[in-house]
Amino acid sequence: MSTRIADLPPAARPREKLLQRGPQSLADAELVALLLRSGVRGCSAVQLGQLLLDTFGGLHGLLHAPAARLRAVRGLGTAKYAELAAVLELARRALAEPMRERQVFDTPEAVSDYLRLWLGGSPVEVFAALLLDHRHRLLHAQQLWRGTLSHTAVYPRELVKLALAHDAAAVIVAHNHPSGSTQPSSSDHQVTARLKAALGLLDITLLDHLVVTREQSFSFAREGLL
Repeated sequence: MSTRIADLPPAARPREKLLQRGPQSLADAELVALLLRSGVRGCSAVQLGQLLLDTFGGLHGLLHAPAARLRAVRGLGTAKYAELAAVLELARRALAEPMRERQVFDTPEAVSDYLRLWLGGSPVEVFAALLLDHRHRLLHAQQLWRGTLSHTAVYPRELVKLALAHDAAAVIVAHNHPSGSTQPSSSDHQVTARLKAALGLLDITLLDHLVVTREQSFSFAREGLL
């Protein structure tokens, strides 16, 4: 039998618990429950939150879950999906702020966290670019190409056009590996060389190429491969 949140002692209810002890005191399912606000018949908001976490493999998987899969869960509709998507976008924008205010290499962890949050949960390869000004602050971030489970086509000409359109002085590129491994492939090395050469013709610097997953990242620059 489901226990309604309203039937719990006040100190055990997620909202009251957060107000009294802070958000860090809540379990993941309780935080999700606050977003959902209500459960469904036979399932409290906390239980529904835990069901979602179990179904999608934790918070990261839940926040990156495709809309169609979320809406297929009993009790989740457009409104709840929109709230979850908004949380992900807020987190991504919060991570982008220090890169707009300071040089990206002053905050390498923020760059990695931003890219892992943005790309790491995708079930297919996604290739993206961060466009930077002459002080290496973020001007614009954009996903450029999406591919299959293990491959995406990369077109240097389109990246160059995008960099020129934003008057970028430098670029960081990144893509995810749905396999969960950040080890770059031989084609990743080849793409890096092609992009560096194409951008270099216009005096635009390729600062880094990162391969990301949900949990970790590989940096060509950090490994001395640029």
